[in-house]
Amino acid sequence: MTQFKALVLNEISNEVVCQRQSLTIDNLSEGEVLIRVAYSSLNYKDMLAFQKNGGIIRKYPLIPGIDLSGTVISSCAERFKVGQEVLVTGFNLGITHSGGLSEVARVPAEWIVPLPERMSLRDAMVIGTAGFTAALSVLALEKGGMSALEAPKILVTGASGGVGSIAVKLLSSLGYSNITGLIRKPYQEEWVRSLGASQVVYTNTLEMSSKALEKQEYHFVLDTVGGQLLNYLIPRLYYGATMTLCGNAGGLKFETTVLPFILRAVKLIGIDSVQYPIMERSAIWEKFTQNWQEVTEIPINEIKLNDVVKTIEQLKQGNHLGRTIVKIQD
Repeated sequence: MTQFKALVLNEISNEVVCQRQSLTIDNLSEGEVLIRVAYSSLNYKDMLAFQKNGGIIRKYPLIPGIDLSGTVISSCAERFKVGQEVLVTGFNLGITHSGGLSEVARVPAEWIVPLPERMSLRDAMVIGTAGFTAALSVLALEKGGMSALEAPKILVTGASGGVGSIAVKLLSSLGYSNITGLIRKPYQEEWVRSLGASQVVYTNTLEMSSKALEKQEYHFVLDTVGGQLLNYLIPRLYYGATMTLCGNAGGLKFETTVLPFILRAVKLIGIDSVQYPIMERSAIWEKFTQNWQEVTEIPINEIKLNDVVKTIEQLKQGNHLGRTIVKIQD
C-alpha cells in the first residue's frame, strides 16, 4: 500500500512532540483488520496522551486517537468484509496500539463493532467513547431506579465536557426534566442549558463541609469529574440514591464515611467503557439509532488532522466545549 498520513507522538528531549508524518502499514500495530479511517474524535484521555507524564502512553513513537470509524480495506477475520463500515472505541487503541488519528489503522478483530444500520461514520464519532460512556452511565442509573415518570433530581458533573454534554442531551431526550449541570465557567451555561439542563451550578459556589450527612439534594448523579468533588456530593444524596463514576479529571482520591451508605442506602457504581465486553457493545450502539437518535444532533466541532494540536491545547486549558470530531480524509 502507498504511504498515508498520520499524527505521531514521540518523546524528544524529554518532551512529547506531535508530528504529522507519512507512514506505511509497517508502522502500524498488529491486527487482523485494516481500516481506512474516515473520522476520529478527541477526548480527555487523548489530551492526556499528548502530555509528558500524562499516564496514558508509556512507549513511543505511537499514533494517538482512542476512537475511529471507517471502512475495511482488508481482513483476515471472517466476520469483517472489504468495504464494510466499522467503528472502534476503547480497548488499547491509541494507548499501546496505534490509534485513530491516521488515514489507515490496523486493529484486532475483537475490538471492532460493525457500524449499525442508519448510522453514519460521522455520527459514530459524534458519539465516540464519550457518548458510549454517557450511555453506560445512564443505563446504570436507570437500573438503579431512575425513571422519568418520577421527575428525579439529577446532577451531571462536568456537564460542558464530552461525556457530560452527551449525558445531558441523552437524559433530556429520554424525558428527564429536572437536570442540573455542574460547570466551571459562565460561558458554558448557555451551552449546557441548550442541551437540556433546567439549571446549572458553578463549582466555585459549592461550600465544602466536614459533615458526614448534609441536606439531601440529588436522587441521581452522573459524575464525570471524580476527586474531591465527591466529598461534597456523597453526603448530599437522597436516601436510596445512585451515583455513577466514570472520570478522574478532578483527581483520583476522595474522602467519605460509611454513613451515607448505611444510613441512606446510597449506591456508587463505577463505569468502564474501555474493556466493556465486545459481545455487548453492539446492543448499546444500536440504541443510538433507535430511541437515542437525538444525541447525534448535538452541536459539535469538526476539525482536520492539522487542527488537532490546537484543540488538544484547548482541552488542556479547560477552554473546550462538548465534542470535537476529526475528519481524517481530505
